Amino acid sequence: MALSQKEQDIQLMLAAQCHLGTKNLDFQMERYVYKRRSDGIHVINLEKTYEKMQMAARIIVAIENPQDVVVQSARPYGQRAVYKFAQYIGAKSLAGRHTPGTFTNQSQKQFEEPRLLILTDPRTDHQPIKESSYMNIPTIAFCDSDSPLSYVDVAIPANNKGKHSIGCLYYLLARMVLEMRGNVSAANPWPVMVDLFFYREPEETREAGEEEAADDFAALPAPVGASESWAEAPAPAAGFGAVEGYETAAVGFEQAAPPVGYTTTVDANAFGQDF
Repeated sequence: MALSQKEQDIQLMLAAQCHLGTKNLDFQMERYVYKRRSDGIHVINLEKTYEKMQMAARIIVAIENPQDVVVQSARPYGQRAVYKFAQYIGAKSLAGRHTPGTFTNQSQKQFEEPRLLILTDPRTDHQPIKESSYMNIPTIAFCDSDSPLSYVDVAIPANNKGKHSIGCLYYLLARMVLEMRGNVSAANPWPVMVDLFFYREPEETREAGEEEAADDFAALPAPVGASESWAEAPAPAAGFGAVEGYETAAVGFEQAAPPVGYTTTVDANAFGQDF
């Protein structure tokens, strides 16, 4: 029996550990917690997570200009996911440290005036949440079991600490938005893989680049006249004859014969008695 789209999405979230919270629990997040494990970890109810993601997707689709949506993540694990999410739905992305005054100081060069703000973690992104409260900007945030919900309008309960969890959440939210816009359907599935939203270590990126460079170098043709063995001397280039009075160098590292008429002994009398 084939699984429905919702069941497949929940299986994907389970595989990415989106349901694992922390040992701490905020009183406002109690409604989203299914139970507490023996080791103290709170388990999030993915049924409510899926419902909140659908609600957030409807809010995003309701905004006519996608450029009025700002997606932000100060957490390194969410920066790649934020870039990809903004790329596919046409929004703006702000990854890394938030510059104070981005939403409030109009004289600033990076001033933004969004109609909707999407955040990865209310705790690490506390500065943009504070500024959005000043400017009356609706805020959607992925909230863990210990996240504060002050000034968060739509809280999506999920694990916002793991790199696979963050990438999976942004991937599903982007696909829901495209489905509601009509760009993606069952007959026209989304060809993008969830792996593109996952954080990649700098070492992995560097190693992949070095392997590609090594493959490109190996594919280059050998230089003209190059020989496989050091003992073999390259053949002389065509069109260059031997110079009169000199012989061609011998094979290997042996020196050529001296020029004709050249003597290796020096007559001391030619330079005087003191030589």
